[in-house]
Amino acid sequence: MADEPIINSRQKEALINGIFTQVVCTAFSNHILVVLTQYGKIGTIISLLPHATSSDISKPLFTTKVLLGNDEGLTHVYDKNLVTFISQASGNRPVLLALALKKINIEGIKAMKEMIKSCQVW
Repeated sequence: MADEPIINSRQKEALINGIFTQVVCTAFSNHILVVLTQYGKIGTIISLLPHATSSDISKPLFTTKVLLGNDEGLTHVYDKNLVTFISQASGNRPVLLALALKKINIEGIKAMKEMIKSCQVW
């Protein structure tokens, strides 16, 4: 019987808005890392941390923090839209998102979210 790998990772590629897009999802014991790029680079790194509220521990609030790169308001919006479901599905684990995108719109965000879902490692 083969041992399961310590680190589980999956990768997908697709054209989104006519731009070649890659995603790599990696599950560590304490975090999940998602790299979403249209440049072949890591780009801005954002941390998404769940915080349980006293009224309902099953529905945490999420805090985002840019660790490296451009700290713009929309970056936090993209992060929450793209990876909040990962934290919830993985038992409220923190998520690191590396984001390097050329073009972002609502349709693109939806397609990227589906692409991330197809790489489920959590």
